[in-house]
Amino acid sequence: MDAYQREGETEAQRLDRNWDELLQEFRVSQTGVQILTGFLLTLPIQPAFHGISTFERAAYVAAISASILATCLLITPVAMHRWLFRQRRKETLVHIAHHLAISGLVVLAGAVVSVMAFTFSLVFTEAVGVVVAVCGVAVFLGAWVVFPLSLRRRFAGKDRSTSP
Repeated sequence: MDAYQREGETEAQRLDRNWDELLQEFRVSQTGVQILTGFLLTLPIQPAFHGISTFERAAYVAAISASILATCLLITPVAMHRWLFRQRRKETLVHIAHHLAISGLVVLAGAVVSVMAFTFSLVFTEAVGVVVAVCGVAVFLGAWVVFPLSLRRRFAGKDRSTSP
């Protein structure tokens, strides 16, 4: 039994459980990134948009590009599932979906940080936009990478039934 398999669980059951867990994660992230992308797509048709600075335009382009890419990465497992359905490729699907989820979240963080730079630059100054974006990078790295990896290290080797 591998470290990610529960006692008495078959390989097929483990893959089904892993796929179900991934789907729940995708549901949360897909909704957020789709709303963000939709909102960003409406900005260029606003009259005031054409008066933005070069920095603000660059931050916007970075944000919309990252948001569209994150949308693609976070929805790709659904398309893959349709193409691989009933092909007995769930292990491949779970493995690739895991990597797509991580990649999608990294790109989503980039989109949100770019939106932060864009918004704070519009409201205050470009310098404030940069500072806020740097702070955003630190927050995302801390919350989405450092904290989970520290928990993973802390609970490594301990009985999984007692860990969060």
